[in-house]
Amino acid sequence: MKKTIMVLLLSTIAMMSTGLVLASSGGYPLSAANVDVDDKASLQRGAKVFTDYCLSCHSAKFVRFNRVATDLGMTETQVMDNLNHLGVKFGGTMTAVMTEAYAKEAFGAVPPDLSVVARSRGVDWLYTYLTGFYADSAKTTGHNNTIFKDVGMPNVFWKQEGVKEAVYEEHDGVKVMTGVMVVEKGTMEPGEFDTMIRDLVAFLSYIGEPNQSYRKSLGYWVLAFLVVLFGFAYAMKKDYWKDVH
Repeated sequence: MKKTIMVLLLSTIAMMSTGLVLASSGGYPLSAANVDVDDKASLQRGAKVFTDYCLSCHSAKFVRFNRVATDLGMTETQVMDNLNHLGVKFGGTMTAVMTEAYAKEAFGAVPPDLSVVARSRGVDWLYTYLTGFYADSAKTTGHNNTIFKDVGMPNVFWKQEGVKEAVYEEHDGVKVMTGVMVVEKGTMEPGEFDTMIRDLVAFLSYIGEPNQSYRKSLGYWVLAFLVVLFGFAYAMKKDYWKDVH
């Protein structure tokens, strides 16, 4: 009976987890980002991609260039020459190149700040989103997205990735999108493009919580302390009750 209850409980948890993943992606399965925020080389490449492509429209106003330099092991010269396209102060925040007034006029709304997008959406969602654009002539931008239907953002990486088209399967008379496929090759090889997107997602994960590596490493010390504390507590308990029969 206990085994049956445990199996049912674990099955329920698994189904709930799957449901949350599918709900967050509009029913389309998410792909694993597999990013490493401890890989400084990856974060440096991701920072370059972010400032070259994303910072044109999006800001990261909770992130300062000098903090990025310190955490990523970059010099002030490297940051100011390669990442700071607006020429703000070294201690300044990552401000979008596009002004809010122009963004409202051009798009009708200001593109969202990306400082904590990795925390709100998750790295798997971001990776799937950035690799999920496909051609859609019905859209003004010419593209749609597998997990963000009717997205207003254009596919800024279409030249590097190439052009994709949606793949559909018919189930009970209803066409269901099952994936996308490249129909026009881009300037990058698939593996090279995939690495670039993972680097970008890793950087977005880092800026969402710059202290996450320290927090995780500190967690091991906390667990070790609790183990030692448990040993002392157990020894004290045995000594305290040794004369009690």
